Amino acid sequence: MNRFIILTFLFAVGGTVGWGIEVIYRRFVSQKHWVNPGFLTGPCLPLYGFSLCILYSMARMESYLSANEVWKQKLLLFILMAVAITALEYVVGRVMISVEHIRLWDYTKCWGNIQGIICPQYSFYWMILSALYYFLVHPHILDALEWLSQNLAFSFGIGFYYGILVLDLVNAAQMISRIRKFAADNEIIIRLEHLREEINYNLQQRKPRFLFSMKTEMPFTEALKKYGESIREKIHRE
Repeated sequence: MNRFIILTFLFAVGGTVGWGIEVIYRRFVSQKHWVNPGFLTGPCLPLYGFSLCILYSMARMESYLSANEVWKQKLLLFILMAVAITALEYVVGRVMISVEHIRLWDYTKCWGNIQGIICPQYSFYWMILSALYYFLVHPHILDALEWLSQNLAFSFGIGFYYGILVLDLVNAAQMISRIRKFAADNEIIIRLEHLREEINYNLQQRKPRFLFSMKTEMPFTEALKKYGESIREKIHRE
């Protein structure tokens, strides 16, 4: 099957499943309430989509790894997978901070973190997810894609998914542009999750939204100004 079709399908699956993982993790582990992660409104986190494509590509290169025993070869593969995804995570996080003045996630409280973007704890999680992918998903990918490609619903579903994704990305780009300008003018780095929490729980009295969690009842520029004031007040108290 065409490699492009495979990667397109994997990106969609990875982005959607990764979004689900993040929602569950934030609900029961980190933030203790339902949160729609990332900038997109729909159920997709592009970082996970690209990560699944990386896992698929690296799993196909397993035979090039040399090790005395099979388990060592597998372990080396999972470590390399984790390193590759961690590197992707660092590049995305660094670019967003440097160019957009936005911190998508914050690992500053985690041991051994680098600039709050990557840390050993989450690299270990990536290694576990890599192993789960290798044993539970990878062996069945080609068979599943072959079956799906013979059904018109598959092609329609993928096309519909990417059509919605493009519209979602355009909307997210506009929001990022406004946040970037505000952050640059005030010489600060916006923490996305902190901003979302402020909008949902502090800036206005309304029931928190899940899908449109960054949508405000006041002008978005005004919400950013209030968020900036809350940051300055917090710094002053400290």
